[in-house]
Amino acid sequence: MNERGFVKKRSGFLHKLLRLFTEVYPGEGITALLLALNIFLILGAYYIIKIVRDSSILTEWGPETKSYLYGIISILLIFVIKVFSYVSSKVPRQKLIAWVTLFFISNLVLFSFMNLFGIPFSTISIIFFIWASIFNVVVIAQFWGFANDIYTEAAGKRLFPIIAFGATFGAFVGSYAFKPLEKWMGLYQLLLVSAAVLGFCVFLTYVIHKREIKGKEEAGPKVPLKLDPSEKEKPLKRGGGFKLVFKKRYLLYIALFVLFLNLINTNGGYILDRVIKNRAVEAVQAGTAGGLSVEQIIGSFYSDFYMIMNLMAMFIQLFLVSRIFKWFGVRTAVFILPFIALGGYFFISLGASLILVKWIKSLENGTDYSLMNTTRHALFLRTTREEKYKAKAATDTFFHRAGDVTHSLIVFLWAQFILVESFAKFNIVMAVVWILLGVLIVREHKKLSKKQTQPQPAEKG
Repeated sequence: MNERGFVKKRSGFLHKLLRLFTEVYPGEGITALLLALNIFLILGAYYIIKIVRDSSILTEWGPETKSYLYGIISILLIFVIKVFSYVSSKVPRQKLIAWVTLFFISNLVLFSFMNLFGIPFSTISIIFFIWASIFNVVVIAQFWGFANDIYTEAAGKRLFPIIAFGATFGAFVGSYAFKPLEKWMGLYQLLLVSAAVLGFCVFLTYVIHKREIKGKEEAGPKVPLKLDPSEKEKPLKRGGGFKLVFKKRYLLYIALFVLFLNLINTNGGYILDRVIKNRAVEAVQAGTAGGLSVEQIIGSFYSDFYMIMNLMAMFIQLFLVSRIFKWFGVRTAVFILPFIALGGYFFISLGASLILVKWIKSLENGTDYSLMNTTRHALFLRTTREEKYKAKAATDTFFHRAGDVTHSLIVFLWAQFILVESFAKFNIVMAVVWILLGVLIVREHKKLSKKQTQPQPAEKG
């Protein structure tokens, strides 16, 4: 019997295949792959939306406006989280996920039809940027809350690398498919493709939910389950996500860690935006753009950039993450990206050429979307059910975007008046603070481990 309470079944081909990448017990493979497929489709749909979002906002308004909008997004997320917490206390998890996703699908259809009926997308590019940024953090946060709710900590450490690979592969496919789909359908009609994909994700969530409930019921009353099946059909207890975060030191440190993660990453994105925007304008003015517009050059660059970044993320996710978790533990994994950022921005501070910034940001983002992404979600495996949904949603939305607010203030007060090399030096200082927050998280994680009452398999960190 494994630690999830299921009787071990005879190993099949699927089980043997998955064991090439991480430790998988017989009977776990199908659910893990369904979750991986679900997040694969979510990220594939999002990256199509993301490229439309970035190319339109940079062309019409520029990187400074993009930075300022993150401040507005963070303020709006305060109200979004309050609504999300209220609804999650009223409806079961499967209905919560379905309703939230269907709401965003209806928005995509509306945006697409507005453009179809003659409303220039340039007039709504700011609204679309804000919407897309909220969509990203909310939909992905609720997916990982769902995955955390399904698995125990030990199972999550083993299986999250496989599930998270679906995210990195979906991001790669979405960025790779953008160019041929854009030529076939047009830039803004691609939103209907994302809407259709997200619709299928609602169905997948229902299938996974029913499969897990049925599987736990079949395990029998004598099997120690993480949570009684009937409990997962019930809404969450009352209480807001922000209250939960500020109530427990461990959750607060994670929230601040995510804030600095996104601050440093967004600062780096701003550096890349400035460099590519300047290069695109120079190419058009010099007549070396091959007939392409600034928007087309930026869109093509980001399509290639995201493809390289996601290839790195897939490699790290598939071959390194599970091994890092197994050999070194989650506590060590917390520090890998901060040290990559520290070294990367040191080199950028010496000279911010486009190719240097492109490859350093590819490595940083690739590690973020694979190892760090999995690590952040794994840190919530020791938390309560309410904390997995509400506190995690607050962390992955408001505190994530709070890093953007800080970035917006920096850009407004300082960054647009200085060279990007000096901006990179600021990121070096922030990376040091980020590492110190990692130390605090590890300390609290050790305390929680000692308080764990349920017996856990002998796994590291």
